[in-house]
Amino acid sequence: MGTITERKRRDGSKSYIAQIRIMRDGATVHSEAQTFDRRPVASAWLKKRETELSEPGVLKRLTKRQATLADAIDRYIKESRRQIGRTKAQCLETLKGFPIASKACRDIGSSDIVELASELSDGREPQTVGNYLSHLASVFAIARPAWDIDLDRTAMADAAVVLKRLGVTSRSKQRDRRPTLEELDALMLHYGDRETRHPNALPMRCLIAFAIFSTRRQEEITRMTWEDLDAKYSRVLVRDMKNPGEKIGNHVWCDLPVEALRVANAMPRVDTRIFPYDSKSVSASFTRSCLLLDIKDLHFHDLRHDGVSRLFELGWNIPHVAAVSGHRSWNSLKRYTHIKHRGDKYAGWKWLDVIAPQPAEQQAPSQETP
Repeated sequence: MGTITERKRRDGSKSYIAQIRIMRDGATVHSEAQTFDRRPVASAWLKKRETELSEPGVLKRLTKRQATLADAIDRYIKESRRQIGRTKAQCLETLKGFPIASKACRDIGSSDIVELASELSDGREPQTVGNYLSHLASVFAIARPAWDIDLDRTAMADAAVVLKRLGVTSRSKQRDRRPTLEELDALMLHYGDRETRHPNALPMRCLIAFAIFSTRRQEEITRMTWEDLDAKYSRVLVRDMKNPGEKIGNHVWCDLPVEALRVANAMPRVDTRIFPYDSKSVSASFTRSCLLLDIKDLHFHDLRHDGVSRLFELGWNIPHVAAVSGHRSWNSLKRYTHIKHRGDKYAGWKWLDVIAPQPAEQQAPSQETP
């Protein structure tokens, strides 16, 4: 099965090539060779290697095609019974363009993942790099037990520790930006004038108010249907709510403060959705208007933070706020417990009556106590 070939080098010294070739039905199914300076060493390697190859299953593993990381990513995307979100799928597809993707899974170690992170960090924030590796870790977690693809999840864990200590990855920064009433006045005036001149324009005043009072994300708002709204019990079914490790199919009933319900009920029933608009268009319009009005560093998502903060300022406790915001982990809300201000920032806010007028006798009682 093995042979040793003696060869003479240019300097006059000798080398010994130990080669193993395994044939099946007249065809070579496996071949490997090593070069040594001494024949006894070559003979010892040949004997040892022949013994290893005779072990059950070893030859089968060597002869089968070795899956690459790109193969594992493709299989993960294809076979995930629980749909993965668009962002995660895009991240995984992007990773297939890096050199590590063409490498055999069994050869990928923690150093390869550290190198990948270094490549990802070119033009990306540490939080973004961390998100990419978090999505890739999902592939590492199931490749070996599910498909017998030899990805070492401990390599990913070791790399994560190293990258965090080096500062290459980090957790997403918590934003504390809240709109001031003056900034909201400017936005409402701007959008009011726009809606007057262009009746078919996005009803951004309603969208802004609903985002604040409901504490909902923009994508959640634009997915809500009238069937999802339970006006009797002042709640709404939030479909595909964002949650670490789970989004698609994660439907959660969330309470609606009376102000949010007022805004929803003020919308015309011209579609199955309450706010039948594209979420990206909502975000883009908000960003453009802030730029036009010279409102610095304000994102549409900051309205959710403002709404959650408001509920704590009303004196609500964590479970009560979570019933509105939909936070599954109460730990996520602990950062709000430092709030000292008490009272309703939006008490007497004129814009609520402008966009969602109601008769005086139907006005809801104050929610200053849970």
